[in-house]
Amino acid sequence: MVRSVLIVDDDLSFRHLAARVLTSWGHDVVGQAGTAAEALARAGDLRPDAVLADIGLPDGDGFELTRDLLALPAPPRVVLISSDSDAANGPAAARVGAMGFVPKDHLTSVVLQRLIDGTQAA
Repeated sequence: MVRSVLIVDDDLSFRHLAARVLTSWGHDVVGQAGTAAEALARAGDLRPDAVLADIGLPDGDGFELTRDLLALPAPPRVVLISSDSDAANGPAAARVGAMGFVPKDHLTSVVLQRLIDGTQAA
């Protein structure tokens, strides 16, 4: 299933890499954001099916962003990512309503693909 996706990360080169991966899977990357505030505004305007968001953002964190995104009138699926592969990130992501957590070094994993597609939950 093709999903529209918003990518949120303060690292521009990572956003570009993630966009290439998601596009290669057939998804439509409708936007990118470098901060939580920008992500929330873009999500409200673009209404993506899914958001791939970094946990560490300059103006907040992905956990709080997830809560805010899920409060939108048309909430997206949220998948959290981080270069910090701490095992506690998965349960923390689930507690705030994210579909799952994937370490950045697993960007091309089938798990991430299934989380974005909606065929797998955390």
